Amino acid sequence: MERVLTSRGAATRQRIVEGAAALSRDRGPANVGLDDIRAVTATSKSQLFHYFPDGKAALLLAVAEYEAEQVLADQQPMLGDLTTWRKWQAWRRRVIEKYDAQRQHCPLSALTAQLGLANPATQTVLTDLYDRWHGHLAVGVQALKDSGEIDSGINVGQAATAILTAVTGGATLLQATDRISYLEVALAEALDSLRRPGPRPRRKVSVA
Repeated sequence: MERVLTSRGAATRQRIVEGAAALSRDRGPANVGLDDIRAVTATSKSQLFHYFPDGKAALLLAVAEYEAEQVLADQQPMLGDLTTWRKWQAWRRRVIEKYDAQRQHCPLSALTAQLGLANPATQTVLTDLYDRWHGHLAVGVQALKDSGEIDSGINVGQAATAILTAVTGGATLLQATDRISYLEVALAEALDSLRRPGPRPRRKVSVA
């Protein structure tokens, strides 16, 4: 059963998580020890293990959850208001600016690599992130359909999946090559495809 924290306890736990996140971003999670975190967050050893009984692994998982939340928070308010084509373009610019700034230093990727992608807890964090991200995009695509800015025949779920895949795939290539162009092109193509008319059905020609 999950322990229910008091408001003060929740604030202390959050302070530890945010301090650990800042250190992990600066040094990399593999180079951060519990003593480092205690020093930065002004917490005792007993406090640290009170909130994270399993030690560093549990704390890093909490940091991964925090960083996953930051992925979506960094895209707001654009991500929550994709109601016009102009707002979609503003969101696109925000995404590219964010990934361009961090380049090969994505904190969430570093943490998930440290925790291991085969870890079910890590998979849960990532699945929840991508499900919520996909949900925002799907709402935005539906808004464009409702307003008539894109073809009414577009499949909302598939379009959201294509856009999300463009972002995550472009970001992966950016980390591997340090080239932002992969993300720029992939995302531009995914969005442009929303406005391209689909293939016209062939007209049947009757033969006399």
